[in-house]
Amino acid sequence: MKIGFSIPQYARLASDAGQTARFARELEAAGADSLWVGDRLFAAVDPRIGYGGMMDTIPAEFNSVLDPFTLLGVAAGATERVQLGTHVLVATWYPPVVLARALTTIDVVSNGRLLPGLGVGWSPEEYEAAGLEFRQRGKRLDETLDALEAIWTTDPAEYRGTLVTVPRHHSNLKPIQRPRPPIYLASFSEAALQRVGRRGDGWLPILMPGQVDLDGLRAQQTIVEKAAAEAGRDPKAIDAIVRVNVARGDAPQVVVDDIKRVSETLGFTHFFIEQMYTDDTVDQAIASATGFLDLIGTR
Repeated sequence: MKIGFSIPQYARLASDAGQTARFARELEAAGADSLWVGDRLFAAVDPRIGYGGMMDTIPAEFNSVLDPFTLLGVAAGATERVQLGTHVLVATWYPPVVLARALTTIDVVSNGRLLPGLGVGWSPEEYEAAGLEFRQRGKRLDETLDALEAIWTTDPAEYRGTLVTVPRHHSNLKPIQRPRPPIYLASFSEAALQRVGRRGDGWLPILMPGQVDLDGLRAQQTIVEKAAAEAGRDPKAIDAIVRVNVARGDAPQVVVDDIKRVSETLGFTHFFIEQMYTDDTVDQAIASATGFLDLIGTR
């Protein structure tokens, strides 16, 4: 089993992010397998849609947030082995050439350790701030994925879609991972899960300790695998990395037991623990992460 942790990025941890390099080094030394960032522009004061599209409010932890690309670059320079993931970058906010350049840089700097997880987000206000149409986010993601494929696998590269255009250009520098880094897709709706099956290299389910919905996760897995088979792909070739949203007060042993139960039941082998809701300083985050690694038995 692989276990990862979130890089200090949100809430009070954001103010302690000067310790990001130390955090990354110490967790790698402790045996962590991956380190992760998320992506938020801001938290709207009066949101039309709440967190994940399933709540009325946005967690206060999102009121403070640091740039994901910068943090991954710091972690890449401080480590040699751990994989570096995004759960998730809201890919549709970025022109594809900007997104490709940033992700290529991280993959090159880290010598091929990037795990790009992409999604469409859920906040209309963030789309408004980016000057984009919220209702077109699914189509924009599909075109962005096509554009990334072109930029990463052809030279010269170009792409022309309805919403996204990349003029013909020299594209000599490629990611270390060939033909390109594996793309993981976040998904909650049936349409998004089907997109994972049709074109994702992996998907990013979420686990809430203490309220594990095995039937729900199994149903999501079935949608992904069915869509993959219908697209002529091998369903078993689609990887999964599970985000574990630990809440303040969750008993570490309960978290670990739920991870093991989901792994044994559904076959998932890579999990990462989100610490933004539980830790206020980097020292606390390091201590809790090493505690989880001890309980899981990976050290």
